[in-house]
Amino acid sequence: MIDLAIKVAKTAGDFLLERFGKIGRINEKKTGRRMTLVTDVDIEAERKITRLIHQECPHHDILGEESTAERKESDYRWLIDPLDGTHNYIRGIPLYGVSVALEYQGEVVLGVINLPYFNQLFEAEKGKGALLNGERIFVSKRNLPQTIALYDSSLRDDKGLRISFLERLTKRIFTVRSLGSAAVHLSLLARGSVDLIVEYEEGPWDFSAGALLVEESGGRITDMEGHSWNPYMARYIASNGRIHHEILKIWAQR
Repeated sequence: MIDLAIKVAKTAGDFLLERFGKIGRINEKKTGRRMTLVTDVDIEAERKITRLIHQECPHHDILGEESTAERKESDYRWLIDPLDGTHNYIRGIPLYGVSVALEYQGEVVLGVINLPYFNQLFEAEKGKGALLNGERIFVSKRNLPQTIALYDSSLRDDKGLRISFLERLTKRIFTVRSLGSAAVHLSLLARGSVDLIVEYEEGPWDFSAGALLVEESGGRITDMEGHSWNPYMARYIASNGRIHHEILKIWAQR
C-alpha cells in the first residue's frame, strides 16, 4: 500500500507544481465554523488521487478535504488532502503539500507527504520508521529553552484561550512561527528542524499522515490532555517527545 500512497502523492504533487501560479477558479467554502478557500486545482488534484486509488483498491473508503466520505464498509479508509496550504498556494508561497494517509480498522498505518516545490517526499509505515527521500529521519533532541514552535495562527475561535497559552508558552521557549500548512509543519518536526507544533482546528486529512511521520521519527503527538492521538480529534500538541510533558503542564495552567 505504501507504493500506491507514494504514487498518488507524486501524481498530485506534479500537478500542483505544474499549476503553481496558474490558478483558475477560487471559491469560498464553509468547513465547520470556518470559511476557507478552494480552487479548481484542489478539486482536480483530489480527483486524480481518488481515480488512482479506486483503480487499484476499488472497495476502499476515501475521505478527502474537498469531498464527502465515500462509505463502502471497508476496513480501509484513505484520508487525503490534495493541497494542504491552499492560501499559501494561491498567494504564490511555496509552502504547500499533498497529504495521504491510510487507516486500517481505525488506526493510521501509513502516511505520505509530498512537498513538490522542494522535491521532498516523506513516508512512514507503522513500526517501520520515517523517511525523507529514502533516508531515515528523526526528531530533534532540543530542550524547552531551545524550542522553535509552530503555532496555529487562527484566532477566530477561543481567542482568549489561544492567546493565553501562547503568552505562557513564549516565556519558556526560544521562538514561535506559523507557516500555514499542517503538512509542512509536521514534516519539519519529523525531520528535526522544529521542536513543537500546537494546532486547534485540523481535519483528519490535514494531519494524519504527518502525525504518523512524527511518531515514526521518534516524536510524540497527543490531544491537549496527553491522550493518544486519533485522526478525528482536531486539536493536538506534537513535539520531539523530550519536551512533551512540560508543554502539557504549561497548557494545564490555564
